[in-house]
Amino acid sequence: MQTREILDRLIAFDTVSHKPNLALMEFVREVLATAGIGSVLIPDAGGTKANLYATVGPEGVGGVMLSGHTDVVPVEGQAWTKPPFALTEEAGRYYGRGAADMKGFVACAVTAMLAAARRELRVPLHLALSYDEEIGCMGVRSLVDMLEAAPVRPRFCIVGEPTGMQVATGHKGKVALRATCTGREGHSALAPLALNALHLAADFVGVVRRVQARVAADGMRDGDYDVAYSTLHVGKLNGGVQVNIVPNAAVVDWEIRSLAGEDVAALIAEVEAGAEAIVAPLRAEFPEAAIKVERLWDYPGLGTPVGAEVVNFVKRLTGANGTIKVAFGTEGGLFDARLGIPTVICGPGSMAQGHKPDEYVSIEQIARCEAMLAALVAQAEAGF
Repeated sequence: MQTREILDRLIAFDTVSHKPNLALMEFVREVLATAGIGSVLIPDAGGTKANLYATVGPEGVGGVMLSGHTDVVPVEGQAWTKPPFALTEEAGRYYGRGAADMKGFVACAVTAMLAAARRELRVPLHLALSYDEEIGCMGVRSLVDMLEAAPVRPRFCIVGEPTGMQVATGHKGKVALRATCTGREGHSALAPLALNALHLAADFVGVVRRVQARVAADGMRDGDYDVAYSTLHVGKLNGGVQVNIVPNAAVVDWEIRSLAGEDVAALIAEVEAGAEAIVAPLRAEFPEAAIKVERLWDYPGLGTPVGAEVVNFVKRLTGANGTIKVAFGTEGGLFDARLGIPTVICGPGSMAQGHKPDEYVSIEQIARCEAMLAALVAQAEAGF
C-alpha cells in the first residue's frame, strides 16, 4: 500500500478521543503483517482503545522510533465544507480530520515501515502509535511503561507532529488544574444573604489573569517560542442550576503551559494565595467558603539541546539548517523525561490547520516527509 491509500483509510476511522481506536489499530496491524512485521497492542483498561508498537530490523539495537497519535479532536460545531471522515484531494491538498494532526505522518511512517521490511537493516526502526494524546498524552503512558521495562530502548525518537518538516527541539510542559469554589445557596430574591459560588469563580479567574499579567511582564523568556513566556489560561467554568437560585458550587478548569526551568509549583502557590485572599474575609459569615485547587494531570516539556546528536541526525535527513520550538505539547516530553530517549519533533503540515474545519495537509508536505523517512530507511540499512 502507498501513503495516499493508507491515509485515506486512516482518515475514514472516526477516532475522536472519546471513541474507540481499535479498528484503526487493527487495520495498521494487518497492513504491517502483510510485510511480515509483527506488532503488539497495549489495550486500555476498558479494552476499547490501544497503543501499537512494531519493530523492523535486528533485535538488541536501539534504532529510531517514529511516534504518532491516532486520536483526533471533535468536528461538532465546525463549519466543514468537505466530509471530515473521508479523504478529499483538491488543489494539491489532502483534506480530512487528522490530515495534519497527525494521520498524515502516521501514513508516511507505516509506508516507511513497509519499505524497511524489504531491506536488510543493520539498525531497527520502531513504530509507536498511541491514543488519547489530544486530552493530555494520556494513552501513551502505558507504552512508556512497556519501554521502561524493555532491555533495550530506541536510540532516537522522531515525533511526527506537524512542523512544516522543520526540526523542532522543544515544547512547553503543561499542567491541567481545577478550582472548586464553594459558597452557600439561596433564593435569588435574597441573593445578598447567600454566597454566590459563581462570583467566587469569577474572582478566581481574575487572580489567574493577574498572575498571567505578571509573568508576561517580568517572567522567564524564551524567544524561540511564538509566546515567549509561560502561560496561565482558564478554559472552562461550570456552575449553577437556574437563574433564581444562588449557586453553592462552581468549578473552574485552568492550565499552565510552562517554559523549561519555570517554577510551576510557585505559580500554583501564587494562585492559591490569591484564592485564599478571596475567601478568607468571607468565612466569618460563611464558614464553608472555599476555593480548592487540585492538579488533574500533566506532561513534561521537551528541551533537546540544539547540538544533540538526534538533532543533527534528523537535520541531515531533512536537509534543514536550523531548528524551531513549537507551542503545542507532545508525547516527546515523556519519552525524554521518563526514558531518556533523545527526541525531536518533525512532521508534515502545519498546526495552524489542525483542530479547524476543512483541516488539510499539502501533498508537497507529505512528499517531503516520505523523502525524510526514505533517507532514514537508507541510514538504517547502512547502519548509522
